[in-house]
Amino acid sequence: MPTDVPPPAGWLERAVPIRGWLGRYRRADLSGDLNAGLTVAIMLVPQAMAYAMLAGLPPIMGLYASVAPLAIYALFGTSRQLAVGPVAIVSLLVAAGIAPMATPGSPEYITLAIVLAGLSGLIMLIMGIARMGFLMNFISHPVISGFTSAAALIIGFSQLKHLLGINLPRTHHLHRILGEASTRLDEVNLPTLAIGISGIVLLYGLKRWKATFPGALVVVGMGTVAVWVFDLHHHGVAIVGDVPGGLPAPVLPFVGCGTLVELLPAALTISLVGYMESIAVARSFASKNGYAVDANQELIGLGGANLAAMAFSGYPVTGGFSRTAVNGQAGARTPLASLITAAVIALTLLFLTRFFFYMPKAVLAAVIMVAVFALVDVREVRYLWRVKRSDLALLAVAFAATLLIGIEEGILISVVTSLVVVIKRTTAPHTAVLGRLPGTRIYRNIDRYTDAETFPGLAILRIDANLYFANIAFVKERIAALTRERGPELKAILLDCRSISDVDSSADTALRELAVELRDAGVSLYLANVKGPVRDLFRRSGLYDLLGADHFFFSNNDAVCHYLGTSGAELPHEGPHGRVPSASNR
Repeated sequence: MPTDVPPPAGWLERAVPIRGWLGRYRRADLSGDLNAGLTVAIMLVPQAMAYAMLAGLPPIMGLYASVAPLAIYALFGTSRQLAVGPVAIVSLLVAAGIAPMATPGSPEYITLAIVLAGLSGLIMLIMGIARMGFLMNFISHPVISGFTSAAALIIGFSQLKHLLGINLPRTHHLHRILGEASTRLDEVNLPTLAIGISGIVLLYGLKRWKATFPGALVVVGMGTVAVWVFDLHHHGVAIVGDVPGGLPAPVLPFVGCGTLVELLPAALTISLVGYMESIAVARSFASKNGYAVDANQELIGLGGANLAAMAFSGYPVTGGFSRTAVNGQAGARTPLASLITAAVIALTLLFLTRFFFYMPKAVLAAVIMVAVFALVDVREVRYLWRVKRSDLALLAVAFAATLLIGIEEGILISVVTSLVVVIKRTTAPHTAVLGRLPGTRIYRNIDRYTDAETFPGLAILRIDANLYFANIAFVKERIAALTRERGPELKAILLDCRSISDVDSSADTALRELAVELRDAGVSLYLANVKGPVRDLFRRSGLYDLLGADHFFFSNNDAVCHYLGTSGAELPHEGPHGRVPSASNR
């Protein structure tokens, strides 16, 4: 067995995953974790400050949100590479959720952001304890891609005011941002624009040269030195200014019940979007590195991280795409890398904040724009255009709704669209009329295999879904249409049940009604390939006795031979995809 494959975990290790990986920690992993922890910390310092600014908060709050939350996730999360902290999309959602309630940057606004972190964390924690992680499986990847791409454009262009040095009004509608900026180009501050454009060009160049190189730190450092040397802050270049030093003291902010209710929609949206972003990247890296993440435990880990953010004056956090990629590429093997990152950020808060005074906001805007524009997923659009255009339509709906209506409305429409598609696909399952391939016992869709043999008076229908209250009406109508199509010559219908592993009481009742209706019309109903649990249900409900034991068969070919009154002995056995099973209860 490979040394990095852990034995089955007990309940305590599942609840507190650090007990599992820390007890089996290998010295060989330390160099990778140390390198990754330092690299991500260097990347996170400017990013966290930039994202806090994006949320309408003092930049220092981004660093506050990058210490305790990382440590708590390392204790309770199950991903070995996920880098938790402030991210662009959640930062924009924070601004969208609380800007209507208070002036950005004001003490009331800061308090609301802190409370929002705690409320989001509580929602995630409750969902994790209730084992509701499966709910995220109902949101398809194309929908997530469409939402993320649109949100990335909104986030990126929301930084135009810092890039151009223009005091643009805060809005989350892209057309308004671009329209307002285009009418005020004469107000552009050229030194600010020069710093911002230079930062973007340099970031892209360094990223293409070496993905793990701390380009953001280099660009921020160069911009800060340029402002200090040339006194650019006296020429209209906006800077961060005084940044308080030291670690934040634990706090417990208080707001009224009415405010909590007002914050609840934003908290739900942040919980949903944050978890979607986090679990998507966590599963991707888990797959690449040969382990699994627990969706419910991830909710608990992220919930705890956000509660920690509230306790130490931070704002909502989640796992980020770009930092996790850097973490993995830099050699992270365990969550110790996150603990190292948190320790470096804590040291930065204690000793280095005085160096942030001359940091230009334009260079932080450049960091944000380069990071988020990488999330615009053009490759997914090309792939879906080639492979499945119906899924491309889902992506387009999510993209357009988010871009034209708004971030919160866009995620709501995206979720509803995903659920509608799930419901539609399950209520109208795929079915196929089957025929026997010449000289074999293999039965296939006659629309795909035109040489498949059909039999006078017999129709074979395969149903490719479990049967339940929402789709049984469709199945009955499909059988009725087949009956009408075949007309008076139809004497029997054979249902191939190989794809049916569950039948609910409503579907069972409908099948019994169908059996009676067909019998009254002079048509027999046969069932083949019925799985054991479904057969047991039919015995309990009475369908088995209603049809009779001679109407249940272990294969389509057994049923056809029974109908034709032959033994089928002259036919060869089927290949590996169609071999007749032994007469066992499956």
